[in-house]
Amino acid sequence: MPRFMLFIFSTLLATVFLMMGTYATPVPGKELEKRITRVGRGTWYYTGRGNCGKWSKDSEPVVAMSKAFYDRNKGINCGQWIEIVETSSGKKAFGQLWDSCESCREQDIDLSPSLFQKLAPLSRGVITVSWHFMPRDWRP
Repeated sequence: MPRFMLFIFSTLLATVFLMMGTYATPVPGKELEKRITRVGRGTWYYTGRGNCGKWSKDSEPVVAMSKAFYDRNKGINCGQWIEIVETSSGKKAFGQLWDSCESCREQDIDLSPSLFQKLAPLSRGVITVSWHFMPRDWRP
């Protein structure tokens, strides 16, 4: 009888460890990034040559993320599209990340004038936005 109990215990223990290994499998960074919705301040700025090396115009849907976020990701999000929602009105717009923002906190984003105006008039200056990265191959 003790051998049988040892067999059952060993089988159950092995099953638990196998299940834990399945749940602990890491998710690739870019896959995880797409699923995170952030909430922060949205402001607007005059564009130019961004940290990603691209010259942008104020008429383009350009986004700048916080410098800390940009540096931590080593600019890997350059060119990636972002869905932005102005939280009080629910207005939605899409912008492309081409720059970083020195004065932005971690969750804040800076928008080109034309992109900001899709969400609120420039005279508002600061809005609350929720935003997340779209899949890398996504285009509006």
